[in-house]
Amino acid sequence: MELTVWRTFVTVCRLGSLSAAAAELHHTQSAVSRQIAGLEQQLGVALVERHARGVRPTPAGEVFHRHALAVLNEADRAVRAARDMRDGVFDRPLAVGATPSLAAGIVPEAIRGLLEAGAVRWSLLPGLSTPLHHRVIAGDLDVAVVTDAPPGLPQDPRVERRFLGLDDMVVVLPVGHPQAGRGPVHMRALADQIWVEDNDGSAALLRQHAARAGVSARIDLTAADLLGKLALVATGHAIALIPGVLTCALRADVTTVALVDPPTRGIYTLTPRRDPHPCAAPLLDQLATAFASVARGDR
Repeated sequence: MELTVWRTFVTVCRLGSLSAAAAELHHTQSAVSRQIAGLEQQLGVALVERHARGVRPTPAGEVFHRHALAVLNEADRAVRAARDMRDGVFDRPLAVGATPSLAAGIVPEAIRGLLEAGAVRWSLLPGLSTPLHHRVIAGDLDVAVVTDAPPGLPQDPRVERRFLGLDDMVVVLPVGHPQAGRGPVHMRALADQIWVEDNDGSAALLRQHAARAGVSARIDLTAADLLGKLALVATGHAIALIPGVLTCALRADVTTVALVDPPTRGIYTLTPRRDPHPCAAPLLDQLATAFASVARGDR
C-alpha cells in the first residue's frame, strides 16, 4: 500500500469531509474518493461512512486510523532522521515547546545556560500543554515544558515525563490595588473582585480554590491570551490568577500577592522516548536548575 493513500485517509478523518481533504491535498474530490475506495477494496472493509455534514470513520476505519497515524509518524521521523545527518554530523535544530508562562521565564533562561556550554540551533514554540504533548508524539518537538493544570497530562508510553517541581499560583493586581503588598491573603478577601481568565485550566484552578474557601470567583472577563489578561489587570478592569514562575517576567504596571494555601500546578518536561535530540538531556538539566532558582526566589 502506498503511504500517499494512507495520508489521504488520515486527512479525510481529520477534516471529516472529502471535499475539504481534496482542497488541502490539492486533489479533486473524485480523486480522493477513488483513493479511499481503493484502500477499502484492498482491506476488504468499509473505512468511512457518510452522514449529514460529511464523512466519519467506521469502527474498522477508527482502528485503521490509529495504526495509520503511527505508521505515517514513523515514516516522517525516518525522513527527518536521514536529513538530520549532514555529512555524518547531526544537524537538526532543537525544537522546544512551552506553555506561555514558562516560555516567558524559565525556558529562555535554561536555553541561555545551554548556549553557554556550546553553540546550539534552536526554536521555541509557545502553546498549551495538551497540544504540546501531541506535538512531541508527532515528532514536531524535541522537548516540551508543560503543566498538569486541568485537564491534566495523559499517561503515554511514547513520552518520557520528568517532574521539575510544584509552582504556586499567585494573584496579579494593578499597582495601587488595596491588597497590593499585604502579604499572603485569603481568597475571602478577594471575593468581591472581578477576575479575568485566558484559558480553561487556569479558570478551573481559580474556581477550585475559591470553592475550598467557601466563596465563588466572578470570572466576568475573558482574554485571548496571557498578554491580554495582564493588560486588563494593568488597566484596572480585573485581577487574575497567574503562575508563580511568571512573576519574574511581569510588566512594571502590575504587582502580585501570594494566596493563603495557594493552588499549585506541577511543571514537567516531555521528551520522546525514541530518537531523542542530543541536546535534549542537557536542556532538561538546565530547566531543572532554572526552575529551582525561581522557586528559591533567586530572580
